[in-house]
Amino acid sequence: MKRIGILTSGGDAPGMNAAIRAVTKTAIHHGLEVFGIRYGFAGLVAGDFVPLTTENVDHKINEGGTFLYSARFPEFAQEEVQQKGVEQLKKHGIDAVIVIGGDGSYHGALALTRHGVNSVGLPGTIDNDIPYTDYTIGFDSACRTAMDAIDKIRDTASSHHRVFVVNVMGRECGDIAMRVGVASGADAIVIPERSYDVKEIAETLTRGFADGKDHGIIVLAEGVMAADKFKDELLKYGDFDARANVLAHMQRGGSPTVTDRVNATKMGNYAVKLLLDGKGGLAVGMENGELNTHDILDLFDGKHQGDYALLDVNEEMTKY
Repeated sequence: MKRIGILTSGGDAPGMNAAIRAVTKTAIHHGLEVFGIRYGFAGLVAGDFVPLTTENVDHKINEGGTFLYSARFPEFAQEEVQQKGVEQLKKHGIDAVIVIGGDGSYHGALALTRHGVNSVGLPGTIDNDIPYTDYTIGFDSACRTAMDAIDKIRDTASSHHRVFVVNVMGRECGDIAMRVGVASGADAIVIPERSYDVKEIAETLTRGFADGKDHGIIVLAEGVMAADKFKDELLKYGDFDARANVLAHMQRGGSPTVTDRVNATKMGNYAVKLLLDGKGGLAVGMENGELNTHDILDLFDGKHQGDYALLDVNEEMTKY
């Protein structure tokens, strides 16, 4: 192996650039050439490759987003499109690829491996919804951004004796909502993986106002329903002022946290070593603070397990 490629696919996440930097510097240390593939699998098929050097990645560790850009490209699921991507890799002398992204990106990495181009996946998604890893690149930064926003929302909520229903990202995974809800002192956390009772939540808020609280915060995972709809449901059972707020894509932006920078660096370094050992079709993860690998195929059958004990902790502190 003499030359490797790296791409980012799907939604961007803080820490992707730190991972690209780690892959590039580790590969160069081991005598490899590195090419960035711009715009994910779309750029792979189009042959949009750029050389990466220590100099042009070294200052990227603190930047959010992905300087290689990203794009949705469902067409890569088609066999003939995959073949075009493999042809581009052969044309540019690229022997292996590291893919940073979520579930859809891993399907692409597996397809490349099956076509003879060893590929390794790194979990790059703020949703933290990938099986067999406690941590995905970007999750900690997204939680910090959401927490900072809710802290500001609390100020205006308190000023007007209001309840705010705040939508956070995560699709069908409630990890952001749980972590941010506990960190923000939310009155309720609502996620798609667990049942909830809107009437009970409204009663909790009503008791809080009666006991002297001057605001209420509900953290709602986007996979449950829209914040406006949940607010309307809440007001059927509670006589208080309420507003809905959607944090949306701001959670993907900003400089990555220490946790994201360090873990992305460790994962990127590890991924290169897997390729040097001739391994492909693997996904890098982190469990109990230790790096691990699983066959990508296993991830498609597996199910991410969130830290649902956070819900119990939060509920104990809000049931008064």
